[in-house]
Amino acid sequence: MTCNQNASFDDKQQMTDLLSSQKFLTGVYNTYCCEAATPALKQTLMAIMEDEHRIHGELFSEMSQKGWYTVEKAEETKLNSTKQQFGQKMTV
Repeated sequence: MTCNQNASFDDKQQMTDLLSSQKFLTGVYNTYCCEAATPALKQTLMAIMEDEHRIHGELFSEMSQKGWYTVEKAEETKLNSTKQQFGQKMTV
């Protein structure tokens, strides 16, 4: 297999790749935290996971500011429907 040395990621592609990696890492650390065998290990993993979430948030914010990651605003009716659905489950 050969590597095309002329191919390169632009800034948007690099940040998209980083954000995707952070999403993966936070999921992995969450699983590890749930399965930690000792309180000390869990505390250490939780601290690392918090750092990963912070990094994810910074990447998301930067990409959002540049217009590289947009989030669709939810329709008000869908929000209200979801609130009702989960509100009912909480009182059951």
